[in-house]
Amino acid sequence: MWDTKEDKKFLPVYEAKMIHQYDHRFGTYEGQTQAQANQGKLPELSDNQHCQAELLPLPRYWVDRQASEKFISQYTKKEWLFAYRDITSSIVFRTAIAAIIPRTAAVDPCRIIYFHESMPARIISCFLACFNSLIFDYCSRQKVSGNHLAIFILKQLPVLPPESYTPEDIQFISTRVLELVYTAWDMQPFAKDMGYDGEPFIWNSNRRALLRAELDAYYAKLYGLTRDELRYILDPADVYGEDFPSETFRVLKNNEMKQFGEYLTQRLVLEAWDRMFGK
Repeated sequence: MWDTKEDKKFLPVYEAKMIHQYDHRFGTYEGQTQAQANQGKLPELSDNQHCQAELLPLPRYWVDRQASEKFISQYTKKEWLFAYRDITSSIVFRTAIAAIIPRTAAVDPCRIIYFHESMPARIISCFLACFNSLIFDYCSRQKVSGNHLAIFILKQLPVLPPESYTPEDIQFISTRVLELVYTAWDMQPFAKDMGYDGEPFIWNSNRRALLRAELDAYYAKLYGLTRDELRYILDPADVYGEDFPSETFRVLKNNEMKQFGEYLTQRLVLEAWDRMFGK
């Protein structure tokens, strides 16, 4: 993933708005309108574009490959990186947003978390799933008061440690994370580190929603929640009635009500819980 100019190799510079949960191809500068630029937004890749495994997002900035490599090599030899959005809030669609991106430069507020070289990719995939889970997001919303998920806030959040996972947990989580992440050829190094040597998985929004619902339900169980506590996190009104004053994922719920005519995430997550753990 590089561009050649004047006999030099350049790598893209990732920005926070270019990524979303399990998606390193969320936003692109290709086709950006002036109105979007004024709002600090990017065009989002469509499902059809996501289905093209060779299609990569167009960055705004490029960096010399040697300079980027010199910096990154201080921290890791891995050919992929863990990135998350620092800029966020507690009243948006999702607060905690992380993705696996290629080994390249990133600019604040797209923050990179480096892991010890001995940390297996399958364990890092569990951290990614934890970070993107509804439960972790709910906890994040209790801490974020401004527009940043800063490092000092992140360090206060209840991340499940590697030793809390059983081999069965790791197998369940990592296979789903692999399918969610590996949708383009530039993620092949990650797939190989996960022990998979096949082609990228085809982008299918319905399939991805089911996989994510299973991970959300599974992490609710790992965090020790009951079904009713999971229901509360999804929507307090579902537990205590429409007059209950508290809200959790209002933007997510409202967006899905408009798009699907139902709170789709709530239904899929509770159905996943019932399949795996019973009512």
